[in-house]
Amino acid sequence: MISIRIMAAALAVSACLATGVAKVYAHGDVAPQPIDTTGLEPVGEEWRETNPYSGNELAVKIGSSGYNQNCARCHGLQAISGGLAPDLRYLEKGAEGDEWFIQRIRHGATINGVTKMPAFEGIISQEAMWAIRAYIESVHDDS
Repeated sequence: MISIRIMAAALAVSACLATGVAKVYAHGDVAPQPIDTTGLEPVGEEWRETNPYSGNELAVKIGSSGYNQNCARCHGLQAISGGLAPDLRYLEKGAEGDEWFIQRIRHGATINGVTKMPAFEGIISQEAMWAIRAYIESVHDDS
């Protein structure tokens, strides 16, 4: 027999869904959050191949906020992955890591028809992307 408590909960959820009072979303169905890049030098229209903000303290601060609002849900707080997505603390520093990072954040990743990472080009500015990269470099793990 179904307990009265389970039945009541199921009816409450059904009623909310039927009336539009509540929406139920999966873990990844979250709108990207805007990132305020005030104070950073604009990088222009052309996409940079290397991070213009590497080592820039303001960029690291802005990138930390942007990362926590947009990336941490999959890549983990402080870039420490819980296994859902790559642990970005081990992403190479410098040009090689920059190249991988900017391509992945701009274009996302689809594996076997499944979106593993959404594309952020057109949603998050190039300045914000590079600020996030500056933050990731600041928490890099050399081990």
